[in-house]
Amino acid sequence: SSQLSSLPLQILLYVNGIYYIFYFLATLAMIIYKSQVFSYPDDLLAPDLAVLFLMGILEVPRLYLGFKGNLTEAEAPLGLSLGLTVGSVVLCVYLLLWQTYVLWADVLLNAVLLSAYGLESGLKVTAIAAFVS
Repeated sequence: SSQLSSLPLQILLYVNGIYYIFYFLATLAMIIYKSQVFSYPDDLLAPDLAVLFLMGILEVPRLYLGFKGNLTEAEAPLGLSLGLTVGSVVLCVYLLLWQTYVLWADVLLNAVLLSAYGLESGLKVTAIAAFVS
C-alpha cells in the first residue's frame, strides 16, 4: 500500500506550531506595550486579550488534529483541523483589522500567520482528497 500522508503538510504544521508560540508572545507583549504607551481604553483591552487567548486555546486542538489526521491518513481529524483553521483565520483577521491599535508589527505578524494558514489549508484539502480517493 502507498503512503498518502503529506510531508509538506507535516512540516508546515510543525513550523506553524513554533511560529505560533512566537506570534502569541509577541502579540501579548505588543498589547501590554500598547496599553502602557497609548491611551488604551480599559473596556477594549479585555476583548483584545480574550481574542488572543481564545486563538491560543484554538491552536492546540487545530495543530493536534492536523498532525493526527495527516499521520493516520484520516479525513475526519484533518477536516476538523481545517474547520478550526477557519476560526483561527477569523480571530487573526480581528487582530489584524479591528483591534484597538494596530502597529506595523501586528500587520507583519498577522500577514505571515494568515499566509501560513492559507498554505496549510490548501495542503489539508489536497491531503483529504488523497485520503478519500
